[in-house]
Amino acid sequence: MPDSDEKPIDLGIFARAGEQRFSVTEGVAGLLSVVWVIAVLAYVFSAPEGTSALGLVMTLLVVFLPLALIWAAATTLRSVRILRAEAARLQASVDAMRNAYIASQQTAAAGLKPSVEKKIEELTQAAKHAENVLATFSSRRDAGLVVASADRKAALVAPAPAAATDEQPGLALGTPADLLRPPLSVGDLIRALQFPESPDDKEGFRALRLALEDREVAKLIRAAQDVLTLLSQEGIYMDDLRPDRARPELWRRFAAGERGGGVSAVGGVRDRSSLALTSGRMREDPVFRDAGHHFLRTFDRAFQAFEKNATDAEIVELADTRTARAFMLFGRVMGVFD
Repeated sequence: MPDSDEKPIDLGIFARAGEQRFSVTEGVAGLLSVVWVIAVLAYVFSAPEGTSALGLVMTLLVVFLPLALIWAAATTLRSVRILRAEAARLQASVDAMRNAYIASQQTAAAGLKPSVEKKIEELTQAAKHAENVLATFSSRRDAGLVVASADRKAALVAPAPAAATDEQPGLALGTPADLLRPPLSVGDLIRALQFPESPDDKEGFRALRLALEDREVAKLIRAAQDVLTLLSQEGIYMDDLRPDRARPELWRRFAAGERGGGVSAVGGVRDRSSLALTSGRMREDPVFRDAGHHFLRTFDRAFQAFEKNATDAEIVELADTRTARAFMLFGRVMGVFD
């Protein structure tokens, strides 16, 4: 039983109270009995001579009947007092047991809480990993999308250059720097769209620097940075959102131009507070509204190019970035998924 500042209840008090040999009640009953006997004896000695047998019987009844009543009442009162003492003792025992049980439960809960939280976190991580694996196999598997070096696979499919004609021959002015630079990889694009986690996130800053060197991706990065900054002014942060996951095939259908209820699951953000704050700011602030529209157009164009060269697993990973969550939020507010 845990230590407590309260003094323990002395159950012996109740037992001693109920086991006293003589109490005030017994004393009063004995005094009344003595008085009654003396009164009866006085009556007998003062009675005239020649009393009949019937008179003797009546005398005995007069003597013993009141005495029996007196002691019956005394015994009843004593029994009531003992029962009350027993009830108080039982109540004290029950209270002590209940307090001990509550204290033990609190101690056990305090001891198990860290381990339970750890188990829950492990289960959450395992469920997240399982969802990613299932999502990878839930849509089409194009063998042409699996290459030997996935890390260096180009993130965006560059448009095919226009064929030179005799009327408009190419000028030999040197190769542009953009063509000499290796294309941005899928992994670097996804890491850049997540933005660095902290000032010490060297990998995140490296990916962000490479993404800003790509002309098309840099437009998306700057547009995403603008809307994320504006959203933070309203207290809306992408890390606090928990959007519903959409299957990669729905993202592909959305990239192909399909709209409506068939692809509404792509807009998985359901947080009412964030949706209400964003919608209100859209109505009141034209700068916020223009930044949101520009971001949606930029993300839509970039994702159409990304989807052509991405596997299902890479689409799932991109959909979990801060930039994709901002796209879901603005798209839900502007009715893109309706």
